[in-house]
Amino acid sequence: MRIVIAPDSFKGALSALEVCRAIEAGLRDALGTDPEIVSVPLADGGEGTVQALVDATGGRVVEREVTGPLGEPVDAFFGMLGDGTTAAIEMAAASGLPLVPPDRRDPRVTTTRGTGELIDAALAEGAEELIIGIGGSATNDGGAGMAQALGFRLVDEEGRELPPGGAALADLAHIEVPETLEERLASVKVRVACDVDNPLCGPRGASHVYGPQKGASHADVRELDAALRIFAEVVERDLGRSILDVPGSGAAGGLGGGLMAFLGGELLPGVDIVVDAVDLAGKMDGAHLCLTAEGQLDDQTPYGKTPTGAAKVARQHGVPVIALGGAVRRDALDALEERFDVVLSISPGPGALEDAIEHGAEDLRATARQIGRLVAASRAAGENRGPEAHVSSGQGQG
Repeated sequence: MRIVIAPDSFKGALSALEVCRAIEAGLRDALGTDPEIVSVPLADGGEGTVQALVDATGGRVVEREVTGPLGEPVDAFFGMLGDGTTAAIEMAAASGLPLVPPDRRDPRVTTTRGTGELIDAALAEGAEELIIGIGGSATNDGGAGMAQALGFRLVDEEGRELPPGGAALADLAHIEVPETLEERLASVKVRVACDVDNPLCGPRGASHVYGPQKGASHADVRELDAALRIFAEVVERDLGRSILDVPGSGAAGGLGGGLMAFLGGELLPGVDIVVDAVDLAGKMDGAHLCLTAEGQLDDQTPYGKTPTGAAKVARQHGVPVIALGGAVRRDALDALEERFDVVLSISPGPGALEDAIEHGAEDLRATARQIGRLVAASRAAGENRGPEAHVSSGQGQG
């Protein structure tokens, strides 16, 4: 028997790898060494993606000091995956909102330069493919700082390099690409984990939708939106790439569009990128059961979250899926049951969140042990019924 464990992390409690270990321990408690268990830590492109990819592929985390959103040094990191040629980067590690104190948040001046420095460091480590998660930004500069860190020149009419921040893009006149930089980036493949469809500008654009949570006033929003529009015009003229109305180009203060413009990045759902990077389909081949999990199964789970990504792959292989949650929202149960064959909460009863976090691994193991006991009982019943008994392949639902 082959069982695949493919969970997300339990935010604030357990990494995806720790979730895998707890579930495997519970299954082993009930089934011993009999089943082949394959653990595949997953993520959806947000926080924890680098660690999940490193854990799933036997890679390593690389730490670097880079330029933070306000221009001050911060400690950041990226992951080199087990293949030695793919790097995973979370832009929030270098340019994230938590790196800026609330009283200093100002997307007119915050920069993505540190994200560019992480990309540069990954390329120096031999990366030929980049997976970049762009959630949680403190910035609204369209990826201008990222581009400048890599060697692109963004200049005004006088040929002066633009200062940091989204407001400075109002003065952008030209984008210059050194020949050596063009050669360096020519063969680099970039996939961007992006789960929103906001365009760069307008009422649903980067500045209007996300600017206020980064400290922008109403006046700032109008200023930043106008500056990003100028940025898009210059990008199209000088780089030949249209990013203004592309769904997702407004993600992370326009970094989605910037990665398309400067690095030829492809915007994709985060979980799809991760599932492909860890070859979940290959690991699902020949499996009899898949267990996935996340901290809370709710009405957002069916829409691009990690368990649904795992279930999609399992379903394609005819493998039944059990979804475990630290909590399961009652009002989402119908939608969840359309995606998973079985939905279970690991909580033994009502309790405080702090208690659930403290005992998360223990509760996961206990629930997995019961699943293992159920599997064992089912197999025993099948044997007792004789040769005509069979087990459904479990095609899944949805």
